[in-house]
Amino acid sequence: MTDPIERRVTVADIAAEAGVSRATVSKVLNGRSDVAPTTRSQIETMLVSRGYIPTARTKRAVTAVRRGGLIELLFDDAGTPWAGEMIRGAEEAARAARIGIVVSVLGGGPGRGREWLEDAAGRDPRGVVLALSGLPAADHKRVAKLGVPAILVDPVGDGDSDLPSIGAGDWGGGMAATRHLIGLGHRRIGVITGPMRFLCAQARLAGYRAALERAGIPADDRLVEHGDLCFSSGLELALALLARPEPPTAIFAGDDEQALGVYAAARRRGLRVPDDLSVVGFGDVPVSQWVTPPLTTVRQPTAELAALAVRTLLAHQDGAVPEGRVELSTKLVVRGSTAFYETPPEGVG
Repeated sequence: MTDPIERRVTVADIAAEAGVSRATVSKVLNGRSDVAPTTRSQIETMLVSRGYIPTARTKRAVTAVRRGGLIELLFDDAGTPWAGEMIRGAEEAARAARIGIVVSVLGGGPGRGREWLEDAAGRDPRGVVLALSGLPAADHKRVAKLGVPAILVDPVGDGDSDLPSIGAGDWGGGMAATRHLIGLGHRRIGVITGPMRFLCAQARLAGYRAALERAGIPADDRLVEHGDLCFSSGLELALALLARPEPPTAIFAGDDEQALGVYAAARRRGLRVPDDLSVVGFGDVPVSQWVTPPLTTVRQPTAELAALAVRTLLAHQDGAVPEGRVELSTKLVVRGSTAFYETPPEGVG
């Protein structure tokens, strides 16, 4: 006689214990949506607690059941407009799949990732979206030990990570922004980048330099400043550029927040945007449409990046997320902050 402890748990066992039909259990195993949430939760709990072993036909679905119903979304700083767009896109994709999002922010210090990793392990998520400047190599290994798929999302992703990544066409965006300014007659074009350890900052600067080279304009390193993708660095570095003996007539900021800092610097110098100084940003966060004048910027599909990351994780719940990098295209959006260059700006230098 077979030992009941060793007997394999069946769909019929789960159905009898839950007081539902076998068809209802099968619907849960196959990811069907036509099951009441309370019933689904009860059955999923029983599948795990009773140690149900799926057949080949249901193995893929049960992998999802055994995981928690959450996607982890991890930031360095969740208080930026870019992060807000990321959260919106991730939440929309997760809601469509009827799962939840957990938003976490790393603290400072050398062990900043360890506490989150411990908490995430307890939540047993379906996947992890790393929307941050990167984790140390040791923490990459800890993420792998979670046993869940993980994706790094730009534009603040480091270029040296071996994790799969999803990002925007930063090089093409940098080139489009600079070519737009060149087409308006500008030749002294300043640029305020993000940190050079970021792949996105490197690519946007490379696009800027490629556009200058294509137009036969010599690159001038004195017109290049490296910021940190925030308003204050845009303000400080734009003031430095505008104080040059030969200041730029246009500034390409590698982030919309920095571009707003350039607006503030222009006001301090008594300059008008775009009459005296043309400004281009990068990102197209909502506020870029509301400032005066509305900001010409490179639109990157931030919400779409996050949504694609979530959908990719859900489609590869066995952990086999495709390797390499996927890029979504960017687009220049021309508004009121750029104008034809005719005469040098007054009151500068």
